[in-house]
Amino acid sequence: MTQTSPLSPLLTDLYQLTMMQGYFFSGLHEQQATFDLYFRRLPFEGGYAVWAGLENVLDWLEGLQFSAADLDYLASLGQFRPEFLSALREWRFSCEVTAFLEGSVVFPHEPLLTVRGPLWEAQLVETALLNMLNFQTLVATKAARCVLAAQVGGGTVLEFGARRAQGPDGAVSAARAAFVGGAVGTSNVEAGRRFGLPVSGTHAHAWVESFPSELDAFRAYAQLYPDSTTLLLDTIDTLESGLPNALTVAAELRAKGHELSGVRLDSGDLAYLSRVIRARLDAAGFPGVKIVASNDLSESVIAGVIAEGGRVDVYGVGTQLATAGGPGGGALGGVYKLAELNGRPRMKLTGDPAKSSLPGVKAVWRGAETGEGGDFAWDVLTLGETPHPGMRVSDPTNPLRSARLPAGLDWQPAREVVMRGGQRTRPAESLSALQARARQQLARLAPETRRLLNPHIYRVSLAPEVAQLRDQTAESLRQHV
Repeated sequence: MTQTSPLSPLLTDLYQLTMMQGYFFSGLHEQQATFDLYFRRLPFEGGYAVWAGLENVLDWLEGLQFSAADLDYLASLGQFRPEFLSALREWRFSCEVTAFLEGSVVFPHEPLLTVRGPLWEAQLVETALLNMLNFQTLVATKAARCVLAAQVGGGTVLEFGARRAQGPDGAVSAARAAFVGGAVGTSNVEAGRRFGLPVSGTHAHAWVESFPSELDAFRAYAQLYPDSTTLLLDTIDTLESGLPNALTVAAELRAKGHELSGVRLDSGDLAYLSRVIRARLDAAGFPGVKIVASNDLSESVIAGVIAEGGRVDVYGVGTQLATAGGPGGGALGGVYKLAELNGRPRMKLTGDPAKSSLPGVKAVWRGAETGEGGDFAWDVLTLGETPHPGMRVSDPTNPLRSARLPAGLDWQPAREVVMRGGQRTRPAESLSALQARARQQLARLAPETRRLLNPHIYRVSLAPEVAQLRDQTAESLRQHV
């Protein structure tokens, strides 16, 4: 299940609506426009991003319409004329949308999603598309980095970030995106209900503090949940109190035909403590008890724990995941730019070449090494032509940096039409399917591109026809200055 609660078309910036009205009264609203959504810089100083949020976007676009209450509110602002508001009563989204499928690995400067249709329709949806896709792509990418770090030591990742997420909507969206990125579950019950995600949790320090002794607290919890008990060890003293009491309860559960599921660490030296706890659990005959760690984790902390010989089985990643914190995090700088209007190329021309947009209706091709599941090697933007060996392609931000495409790559379209006439062209996908796609695509990136520090830069290039159209359009704009 991927459906989210309905979102109003008023989830937008005011200027989208004032421009819509301007287009309407200028007779421009039905011009055929093409907008591209893309980002310029990878998050977390990494080598890839995991595309997330598309299914939510398609749900929203299919049901998009102005209610009577929406129109009454707009009328109350005093900026919108009755004729325009009347036209909005019958307004429906009818554009074509082309996109990478959710869960794909994506890179800077390539159009991740393209909207083609009447100008006022394509203009309105900009804010909501960026809101949903920027945030979820950012969190899914963070989750993938944490998951890849944990897998080195055979561990898994849970999303534990609701209490520090950016509000209720942020908490639910973060849990969904984290699952796409590879997390195996969440502590967020509402996200579990809404999306069918596995939910997981232990107890808080307050539980232990509410009983006469730590052992009493552990016994009470195990009595309630004999087949799913994970005990928090660090309320008093992790090794001298928490672990001995957990071993006592584990033995009592086994005597009654049950097994202790896990123990959790929420403070201290996670590498050292997990090594000691694993050894003592194994020595006591409980090798199946999992060690869960929390405590402000990130991909770098996870990698450090593993490098120091830690024995953590499950990492509960909270703040850093739900808020997408860390170097290069915080926000994904996705933008939405006009690329064509009534068949004429359009671009943003600026003094900073890296911020100029690319004109024209572009196709994105992905070249992979030949053979089943060959590594992804190169993405190329064209105006329709299939890339071929020997084609000289150029860097989107530096025309002087060019190369010829090698032989031996299998070129396939990287995107597909996911909406036509405002309706989906394919059935909605489950979150499990999206997670599986992300896992498969990440596995097809070279290890040097996946690594956490100083990754190799995956190549995204422009075909000669795209570079030529950019240069011609830029020159035409300069002549009118």
